[in-house]
Amino acid sequence: MHLEATPITSPAAWNAALRALPHAHVLQSWEWGEFKRQTTGWQPRRLAFSRGGEIVAMASVGVRSVGPLKVMYAPKGPALDYTDTALTAAVLDQLQAFARKQRAVWLKIDPDVIAAAGVPGEPDDSPNPTGQALISELKTRGWRCSVDQVQFRNTITIDLTPSEDDLLAGMSQSTRRKVRIAQREGISVREGTVDDLSLLYDLYRVTGERDGFLIRPPEYYQHEWRYLMEAGLAQPLIAEFNGEAVAHVILFHFGAKCWYFYGASGSDHRDKMPNYLLQWEAMRWAKERGYPIYDMWGAPDEFDESDGMWGVYQFKRGFRGTVLRHVGAWDYVPYPLLYRAYTQAIPRVLNWLRRRQAVMC
Repeated sequence: MHLEATPITSPAAWNAALRALPHAHVLQSWEWGEFKRQTTGWQPRRLAFSRGGEIVAMASVGVRSVGPLKVMYAPKGPALDYTDTALTAAVLDQLQAFARKQRAVWLKIDPDVIAAAGVPGEPDDSPNPTGQALISELKTRGWRCSVDQVQFRNTITIDLTPSEDDLLAGMSQSTRRKVRIAQREGISVREGTVDDLSLLYDLYRVTGERDGFLIRPPEYYQHEWRYLMEAGLAQPLIAEFNGEAVAHVILFHFGAKCWYFYGASGSDHRDKMPNYLLQWEAMRWAKERGYPIYDMWGAPDEFDESDGMWGVYQFKRGFRGTVLRHVGAWDYVPYPLLYRAYTQAIPRVLNWLRRRQAVMC
């Protein structure tokens, strides 16, 4: 199959074409590529491919130099119709040629394609033929299932097309009760603005300290949230009690999905269940704006209590969505010896240098 490279230099044109494709994701948007360029040095290379004058595939590929070497990553991309096996093969050909031409150590892709639904081993476990075919194609081509799964491989999604009454009725009894406790206890939810950026970070910092996860400096998040909010791709919702902010969620939205990307809560008034009401109001916000899918953005890799996300997973499961397991991240390695040096030798050298520096200090 012959595909033609189609340059797109306008943010609006890129996003409009991307929204029209299956498996479009906010992390493939123009703005996400720009944000990563401005904050982390990943230079976006935007690839669009046409067939018969129609754009049929797109990939925003971040390129980063590591000394004389280059690494590449297309977060949640590329976007295309993966049921079209000939198109899938042609796009992979193009990406492989791009990586070889750039002399990349590796090119990582992470398509938003479902490999299976349900919890492994349970009655609802059902493989997805499209995702399984993609995995088979990648293996045949020599791609490697990446040891570095940057994004969540698994998630929970909620179909927002039923009525609000039906959505509430579909929740677990405990979750529905906690939503009502928050309403009864006087928790209110409002839309946040860029004026709330410091407040959003402060609550996020408190959450990180309490739950033991590392967070970046405030400038990173405030830049990200401001940039995506001003582009119309992000919306904070803030839960308050007597005018005091006690929790928040930050939603990203693009194409057919609204994602629960960030969540935070303070140490006070947690007994009033603000996080449950926030999720319900987030679903209502997305539904009112025509998004048919609410993605809760994250589920365990291993579905047992040993997984660090087990507690969060139990909270999310109460909203009774569908567990989805994606194909995950895959690495194309044009030059295996270079890849081996990058993944094995270079880390050892860096560790040796750190130890030497520690001794000298």
